[in-house]
Amino acid sequence: MKADIHPQWFAEAKVTCACGNTFITGSTMQTIKVDICSNCHPLFTGQQKLVDTLGQVERFQKKSEKSSIKVIERKKILDARSAKVTQEKKEKPSLKDLLMQARKSAVS
Repeated sequence: MKADIHPQWFAEAKVTCACGNTFITGSTMQTIKVDICSNCHPLFTGQQKLVDTLGQVERFQKKSEKSSIKVIERKKILDARSAKVTQEKKEKPSLKDLLMQARKSAVS
């Protein structure tokens, strides 16, 4: 092993979490600050906790609300179009209906 190329090893490095939990571990840094630890991580606690430092969760929720509103509006438009088409079909007789009327009038 070469001498003087390896970083200094701290056997008692202090890790501090955003939740306030601290513990000791070995590291090349003397102090470490983390956002999530095993004390507050949802996998270990069984509770859902949103860590949102940039407002990403709110932006996503706003986008999903807007998209659901757009889906509802789009469905209304499509329903209105289909209702209009069916109403036009009821108003105008089809070619089959016209032919049946012609046959009945020719027979009588």
